[in-house]
Amino acid sequence: MLWIKSLHIVLVASWFAGLFYLPRIFVNLAMETEPAAVARLLLMARKLFRFMSFIAVPALACGLWLRVGIGAGQGWLHAKLAIVVLIIGYHAYCGVLLRTFERGENRRSDKWYRMFNELPVLGLLGATLLVVVKPF
Repeated sequence: MLWIKSLHIVLVASWFAGLFYLPRIFVNLAMETEPAAVARLLLMARKLFRFMSFIAVPALACGLWLRVGIGAGQGWLHAKLAIVVLIIGYHAYCGVLLRTFERGENRRSDKWYRMFNELPVLGLLGATLLVVVKPF
């Protein structure tokens, strides 16, 4: 089980690297007016989103494996799973925002994307605290 836990940690860290960086690309896209720079940023965003989506699957699979090993009935685990569902929603919404940029229909400011960029930090903090502290 420790091998799966180790793999889960590495995969989640890789997934979160994308969740932290993709909104930073959105910040730059929201400020950029040069077509060549926009095209380059969109290419970077597409590749990063594809990587994030690919890496999220085994990260979630390892988490599910660990959850089965832990068993049901632990409150902290249910709270962590709720955070995971929110993080999956955040990931999916990043895909929606990427498609908005690809269509040239972004209406949000770079400041909005800067705030949006902070949300996965809160999710990671909450999930980590629940796993380490197990408050309930």
